[in-house]
Formats: sequence, C-alpha cells, structure tokens
Amino acid sequence: MLSRRFAFLDHPGPLAFAHRGGAAEGHENTAATFERAVRLGYTYLETDAHATSDGVLLAFHDHTLDRVTDRRGRVAQLPYSYVRRARIGGTDDIPLLEDLLGSWPEVRFNIDVKEAGAIAPLAAAIRRTAAYDRICLTSFSDERLLRARAALGREVCSALGPRGVATLRAAAATSGYGRLLARLARAGVPCAQVPIGVRGLRVTTRSLVRTAHALGMQVHVWTINDTARMERLLDLGVDGIMTDNISGLRDVLDRRGLWHPGQLAA
Repeated sequence: MLSRRFAFLDHPGPLAFAHRGGAAEGHENTAATFERAVRLGYTYLETDAHATSDGVLLAFHDHTLDRVTDRRGRVAQLPYSYVRRARIGGTDDIPLLEDLLGSWPEVRFNIDVKEAGAIAPLAAAIRRTAAYDRICLTSFSDERLLRARAALGREVCSALGPRGVATLRAAAATSGYGRLLARLARAGVPCAQVPIGVRGLRVTTRSLVRTAHALGMQVHVWTINDTARMERLLDLGVDGIMTDNISGLRDVLDRRGLWHPGQLAA
C-alpha cells in the first residue's frame, strides 16, 4: 500500500481531466481552451512540457511546431524569440506553463514531460509557483520521469512510467508481480495512467483496476472522447478519465451525481 497520501489526488472522484484543455472544443493547449475548461468546472487540466533551446518552458504537446501552428521546426532547437511568434491554429499564442500554473491557484495540472530539456525549467517553474501539491508528473520515458521527480528535490505525485504500467498489466493477468508493484507503491507512485489498449492488447480491464486498487493506486484512463465508453469505464471502477470532450464527460458524471465542479465554474 502507499506510504503516504498526495494532495493532488485529494478530490471527490472520479477525477475529470481536461486533456490539453479540451482539444475537441477548441485549439489544444491554449490559454483560452484551459480557461474554458476551468469555467466549465474542471479542477484537473492535462498538459505537456516542452522547452525551447534557451530554456523557456511551454505548455505544448508536439516535438515540432508543424502540426498545430503556423510555423515550423523542432521546439527544443528553436529560441523562444522565434517560438513566441507561432500561433496555434493561426490565432493563439503558445502559453508558458508557468503562467498556467500561476493563473488558477485552485487548479491541478497533470504534466507530461516530453523532453529531457524541459526537466530543469519545469522544476524551476513548480518551485516559483509553489505548485508541488497541485501537479502530477507523467512521461512516456521511465528515465525522464525519474529525473523529473529528482529535480524537484521533494516528493510529488507522479504516475507509473511505461515499465510500471507493463508490470501492473502483467500482475493483473498472472501472479508473481506483487512484490515489485508494492515496491513501486512504497516509492510514492500513487496512480497508473493508462490507455484502454495498445496495439490490439487490452490494458484497462476490471482485473487491472482491482490490482491497482489493492496496492492503493488510482487508475486514470486516456484519452476517452466517446460518452458510451466513458460510462463503461466508470462501471469498471476507474478513478479518473482524461478527455478532449470536456462537455461530454461533464454530462456523464453529472448524470451519475459524480460531477464536482471547481470554485471558478461559471
């Protein structure tokens, strides 16, 4: 079982995460999109951490500007003087992650660390905004996730990395993995953030949810935009859902009496 509780997860569940602010209802990872999610009542925002070549920390998903902005190039190889002129969807600035952390002190941020170069700027931003209890770190790289946790110099909420998720899935299907998972839990990993499936293999199953809960871990599933699928996952007992369809998830939770809007809800 977990050795401690994390303030990040201390909220009536299931947790509702606005993935990239709610990308189905506006441009992803923009200040306006995040603002809309907060006004809808979202307490949890999901975003991504990239840094420019001169160490400016951005809330931006892709490694390059190409897909969602009117400029081109790899973010980590470009100075902020260039990146700041990029417009998402041709209209919106790329927000600074520190500005988002400071804009809504009541809101919690699930942060996917996309590049090693973002680790030091991210740690500095979290220290300056005193956001330790309002963030959860995640990454598709175990090494990057460990380095990000270490850079903060104190324990914060984080999700299992890819190896931990693979172990959890194996433990849910077989036996003999309990000790390793318990060691992960004691190390302060309070949640598993998982897809429904990968390459045709089912990941989010009733057994996986049960196994995680036995270890004191929450299970958050990404990225779910279909409301019928949201319903099925809630029936499985998942603890959180990440979605681009923020109106849809809000309505599903509201019908079940499980919608708990934040203080800034309109």
